[in-house]
Formats: sequence, C-alpha cells, structure tokens
Amino acid sequence: MKERNEKDKIKQVEGRIKIAHVFLLGMFFISVIYLFLLQIVDIRHYKAKANSQRYSKNFIMRGQIVDRNGVRLATDQSSYNVYAHREYFDNTPEELAEKLAPYLHLDKSTIINSINKGATVILLKKDVDRQTAEQIKKLGLREISLDKKNERVYPQDELAAHIIGYYNPDADTASGVELTAKDKLEKVDNKIKVQRTPRGDIIYDTDTDPVLASTPQVGETVTLTIDSAIQHVCERELLNMINEKKASRGSVIVMNPKNGEILGYAVYPRYNPNNYKKTSAITLKNWTLSDVYPPGSTFKTLTVAAGIETGRIKPWSKILDTGKMKLGNWTIQNYDYNKHPNPGMISLVYLLEHSSNVGSANIALMMTPGEFYTVLSKLGIGKKSGIDLNGESSGLLPKPFKWDKSRQASMGYGYGASVTAMQMVSAVSALANDGVRVTPHVIKYSPEEEAEKIEKVQAISPETARIVTQLLAQSVANSKSYINLEKYTVAGKTGTSKKPMENKKGYSNALYASVIGYLPASNPQILIYVVVDSASAGGPVWGNTVAAPIFKEVANQCARILNITPDKKVTQE
Repeated sequence: MKERNEKDKIKQVEGRIKIAHVFLLGMFFISVIYLFLLQIVDIRHYKAKANSQRYSKNFIMRGQIVDRNGVRLATDQSSYNVYAHREYFDNTPEELAEKLAPYLHLDKSTIINSINKGATVILLKKDVDRQTAEQIKKLGLREISLDKKNERVYPQDELAAHIIGYYNPDADTASGVELTAKDKLEKVDNKIKVQRTPRGDIIYDTDTDPVLASTPQVGETVTLTIDSAIQHVCERELLNMINEKKASRGSVIVMNPKNGEILGYAVYPRYNPNNYKKTSAITLKNWTLSDVYPPGSTFKTLTVAAGIETGRIKPWSKILDTGKMKLGNWTIQNYDYNKHPNPGMISLVYLLEHSSNVGSANIALMMTPGEFYTVLSKLGIGKKSGIDLNGESSGLLPKPFKWDKSRQASMGYGYGASVTAMQMVSAVSALANDGVRVTPHVIKYSPEEEAEKIEKVQAISPETARIVTQLLAQSVANSKSYINLEKYTVAGKTGTSKKPMENKKGYSNALYASVIGYLPASNPQILIYVVVDSASAGGPVWGNTVAAPIFKEVANQCARILNITPDKKVTQE
C-alpha cells in the first residue's frame, strides 16, 4: 500500500511536469508568432509611428501684408539659431571658437565660455541670417546645428503700426491685422511633410520631392485698404500737432464713406512693431477702438439728423436758443454765451455754425427718448462698428428708460453718450452716403468675402442724409474755420469736450478737441475724423484751433493723392 501511494505521487508530479512543459512550449510558440506579427507584419504599426516621429511639416512662412498699392508693410524673414551639441564634439572648444568666431561676430573667448558652461546643448548665437548660416554649414562641423525660424519684419517701421499690429512667432501671439488675418497669412495649399533626422536635416528617400522639401511654403498675401501716402500724411500732421500742443494722444482716420474702406488711420502714441517687446502695453493698445469718451459738439450732426429723421424738425425750422437753460440742478450754456447771450430763434445752419448747446438740447427734448435712441442706435452708437481689428469696444449709450430730461438734453450736444473714435466715423459716414452705414474695414476683400464680412445698413433715409449734408456744408461755408477749404465744399463739424476723470465721477480740466467732415459735399469721396486728447500748450484748446488745422492739411493732401475733382469755383486774381 505504501509503495502504491508513492508511485501515485510520482505519476502526479510527472503529469504536472508534462503539463508545465506543454504550457511553456505553447507560450514559446505564441511568443514566436507574436514577435513575427510584431516585427514582420507590424500589427501595432510601430513602423508607421516611428516614421511619423521622423516626419515634420515643411517650414511655413507667413504671407506678406501690403497696402492697396502693393507697398510692403510686413513680411517674413528667415533666421537661424546656432547650437553646439556636446555629445558630437570632434573639436575642442578652442578649435570651434577659432572656426566660428568670424561668422558669429563674437570674440573667441565668448564662444569658449559658452561651451564650457557644461550644458549638453549650447546656444551660441541667435538670429543669424541665411547667408551666414550657409557659410557655417559649409564648415562641415558635426557638433554644430542650425535651427531655422521665422522673423517678422516691418519695413516701414512705425507706419500704420496699430493697424498692422505685431506677431510673436515664439509665443504665437499677435495684434492688429496680424491677428485678424492670421488664417489667411498662414494658409498654404498643401502642408508638405518631410522626414528629418533628430538634428533637423531632411531625409531624402525615393518618395521625397527635393524641390518641395527644400522650398519654404508661404502663406497668402493680405492687401490692406490703407494708402501709404495718405497714412504718412495723417501720421505726420498728427505728430506735428501733438508735439506743438503737448498733447497726450491723438488720431486721424480717413475713410471712403461709400464702401467703408479705411485709407489712413494714424494713432498716437505710436510704436515700432520691429521692437514691440520694448513697448508698453498702453502704447501697444489701439485706444481709438477700446477707449470711450464724450464726443462733444461733433455729435450735434447726429442730433440734427435724428430730429429731421423723426419729423420733429424741418430743414427750415427755427429753434429757441436762450444762450443758457437750466434743467433741475443742471445748467446748459453756450460756449459763446458772454458774446451772444440770447440768440433767440435760430436756424439749423446757425446752430451748427455757432455750435449752439442750448439749441441742440432743445432739439433733443423735442423727441421722445425712444425716438432719439432708435436713430442713434441705427447709426451705430452703443454698438461695435464691426471693423476687422481686435479690441473694439461697444461704447456707452444708456437705454432710453434711464434718461431723465437733463440726460436727454445733454445727449443733444454730445455728453450723454460715450463713443469710440471709430464709432463716430461709422455714424457720420451714413450722412455722407445717402443714409447707408457701411462696415469700416482695413483689409481689402474679394467680392465673395465682402458679401460675407461687410454689412450695409440703411440707418437713416437718403433725404435726411442729404438735408443734413447741405446744412453742414452751408454752416462751414459761412465760417472762417480751417475746414472751410479753398477748392472743396466740406460738410463738417468741430467739437470740444471735457475729459472724464479716471476712476471717479466728474470731468477733469483736460479736453478732447475734434473735427469730423467729408468732401466734396456734393459727392463725398473721403471722410476725415481728427481727435486730439489733452492738448496743453500753444493757446486755447478748441476743435477749430487744434483739430481743424490737421483736417485742412490732410484733406488737401488726400484730395491731391486721390485726384479728387474740386467742386468749388476758385476765383483767379
């Protein structure tokens, strides 16, 4: 019995051993099959994954930005960073310094010190140009690599900086057209992929197209509506007045009111986009789109338009102007009250020519708050203009149920609402275009793009627009203002408004001096808006003394550049 038990145990052990042998043999065959499938059949697609790691998109350069006449405003330029890789060293630091110093324009000691810092990958120099990079390649140094990158260059320096914006390829951040037209600037038909070594060199195989692989791909060119000659005039005249009057900010905007194209757009303070990293955030900001302010007397053009559009006044209406009026605790007074204390019943031409605050307030009070609000809203006040630039504000137009009489009256002469410079351009452009407000834009679009991006709104009736244009033109013709040009009839209005205090209620002693107008009044081709913030030197600060001289020079130069036919008969002496 004992022997039989021992034999049974031996058989059990042998059986288990056989099972283990079969299991191990099975595992061996499964492993062989799996390795075959893995390495030969590639069931995990490791080969494709390895190849994908060797592939990279070919170098893409952003497209150019040019003005309406093809003048280059922004372009890409290739540059290289030069690196040394310690693991590939065939030369001593001294030998490398000897060979590289003439091309890197660095002292040998500087190169040696960089190499001896102990890093595995050593940056020797940034932003080396293409010609220098080619010369370094010819040295055949195994330990040296060249990292190609984009450098955005702005050939005209400060010109139209706030419109073009800037582009940072390292952080992929941008502003201006560089941001809003990003997709087009970086658009290429085929994003070509090529295989590269770990050091970035192209791997040429039977499928590699040598021309496509080595040729940088370039995005599409973006054409602006800006005319560089007009832009230069705007910036020059604005800068001269800023310096003369010691003003803090200013802007000149020139637009074709018929199609919304911005021809010139000067913003001060200005900056050089080639050195944007050294520029403060305040200067980089396009304040004419983001900051709001009371427009002052230029807003009276819209008040008169609203009064006529609602039928509350007629072109021949007479408006009571007592020179001063009181609503509750609020006193409204004409700027020339001491000279003309009680004008009496005045015409609309007189109101615009003498910039009557009381007359404008009375027109505002003739309308219901809802009527006045509706017209202003249609003209784009309290709304973004839709311009193709980033950072635009909606402005401030209180809802009519919040208006008391003093608010409604002050709205009439430009203090109840706060606007951006571009809003004023957009609103008044409707007066110059038979009541149609066209979306302002700085990018030149194809007909297909224009149909999608540019909106045309019948803000007021054509008849109202023509009546207001005639009233404005007559008021300018009667005046001795700088905007009364020799060769062209101008429909326009100057304005001066107090600057609100920052972070608290009330107004400071600083002023906004402005003027808005279009010409020729008989067939408007250009609209010009000038605003100067906080002029503090050179005599009285008024729209006519600070902004109007800029308007005059810009208008005459634009008319010359665009070859606009005069609509005034010039008397020959």
